[in-house]
Amino acid sequence: MQNPYNYDKAIIQLENKGIELYGKHFKVFEDDKDLLRKLLCYFLHDTLVASQLNVNLDKGILLTGPVGCGKTTLMSLVRFFEPTQSRLIIKSCREISFEFIKEGYETIHKYSRNSFQSFVPKTYCFDDLGIENNLKYYGNECNVMGEILLSRYDLFVSRKLVTHITTNLSASEIEATYGNRIRSRMREMFNLFSFDKSVNDKRA
Repeated sequence: MQNPYNYDKAIIQLENKGIELYGKHFKVFEDDKDLLRKLLCYFLHDTLVASQLNVNLDKGILLTGPVGCGKTTLMSLVRFFEPTQSRLIIKSCREISFEFIKEGYETIHKYSRNSFQSFVPKTYCFDDLGIENNLKYYGNECNVMGEILLSRYDLFVSRKLVTHITTNLSASEIEATYGNRIRSRMREMFNLFSFDKSVNDKRA
């Protein structure tokens, strides 16, 4: 069976889109191409390649890697390849923490239960998980992203709504920050895609 997608051409298209959005300095590194093929097959909904690369199209993506390796940039680019243009919203966890300070617990509902108040369910990529801190609202401390992830897990089970995450944290750091209950649910919710830990900061 011949695959309708040419991944070498898709990577060139992605690089061109990156240059368009981020400037002439943008480039795709050779070492990132295997990871890119996984991301592209996911967003193209390519069941054949996904099966070959052990990518579960029913789960979200947990994209990990060191600071400056390009996690946010790649997630911003690969979403353009989804045939349905799914309205993936990339939202910084730091911004969400500021929203919690201002709006309180309604912020948690905004990214979970209220996802189904609109006609089209919202698919979020929570960017830079772990950069936010436990916050207090009227004296009550709350692990905001932990609560949001628990609610998103319920939506994943009941409505098949996927969530994506980028983070610098390792699995053990995620458990230390959010607890083993969150880490256990994340195994069920996400495909784990990782940059090599030795990757240098590409912002330099």
